[in-house]
Amino acid sequence: MVAVPEYATAQISVSITLVPPALPVYEQPVLVEEGSIWAPGYWAYDQEDGYFWVPGTWVQPPEAGLLWTPGYWGWGNGGYAWNEGYWGPTVGFYGGIAYGFGYSGQGYSGGHWQGQQFYYNTTVSNVNVTNIHNTYTQTIVNNTTVNRVSFNGGTGGVAAKPTAAQQAAARAPHQQATAAQMAVRQTAMAHPTLKASANDAKPPTAATSKPAVKAVPVHAADLPAVTHQVAATTGNAALDKVNQREQDTLSASQAKQRQELQQKQAAEHVQAAKQPSTSASVKELEQRHQAQTQALAQRHTTEQKTLQDTQEQKSQGKGEAAPRT
Repeated sequence: MVAVPEYATAQISVSITLVPPALPVYEQPVLVEEGSIWAPGYWAYDQEDGYFWVPGTWVQPPEAGLLWTPGYWGWGNGGYAWNEGYWGPTVGFYGGIAYGFGYSGQGYSGGHWQGQQFYYNTTVSNVNVTNIHNTYTQTIVNNTTVNRVSFNGGTGGVAAKPTAAQQAAARAPHQQATAAQMAVRQTAMAHPTLKASANDAKPPTAATSKPAVKAVPVHAADLPAVTHQVAATTGNAALDKVNQREQDTLSASQAKQRQELQQKQAAEHVQAAKQPSTSASVKELEQRHQAQTQALAQRHTTEQKTLQDTQEQKSQGKGEAAPRT
């Protein structure tokens, strides 16, 4: 690890001496359902195979009102350091890198929040206006020279420096990349064709319409939401009330467990991104997450079936009688 310019964000994951490749030229996939915000693609680094491309994608923000500040490579004291992106109420400094699609190097012009709804600027955001009606058109005047340089500082790097407002945004409370974003990165690291050494810095898949949905859930975030279970009617109002209370208690407990595992896995993704990693270590992490997720899903299924069987036995008079109310 080497020191980086003092204006960089505090979350620095890796520092190397090999210059980051130029940004590829690509088209933004069309957004067909509202709610997502564009997270531009970027070059990440694998200690084993070097730079690899993480495709740009439409992602759901962790909560309404938050915007994405992309990560960036910054030069300092003889090395390039990666500064992690983050979600916050305002867009901070991302090295002046012209990622495109609203990220011109300063701020974000692809859309803005109005209350709980995000409005898209169709001048720079490719959205399906037939399905998405919360749109507007605003011409963006770009006074900077657009180039494909992917790093800040050093020879050939972007010379931008943060404003006071951008520095304040970096210091203010913000949230890390979502589990879906980290999963995109981990998947890209394991994909041979996305390595710069294999594609001559021209990745075949530069962007995706949304984070991939896996047939077999790998993370707790991939599992379907915990649904509200309605207890079967027995004809005994008191027993029905008890059964429903038990169902509600189980659903709440399972939702809490799901959330705890999701947060744990997301934190491990963030931590992994800050450490030197290889394709093998990424695969090991994903395998462990998949095992955790499947074990949780199986346990919840078993718990639900056990409760249903127990309640059925009670309704048939084989269990404890319902308490008097």
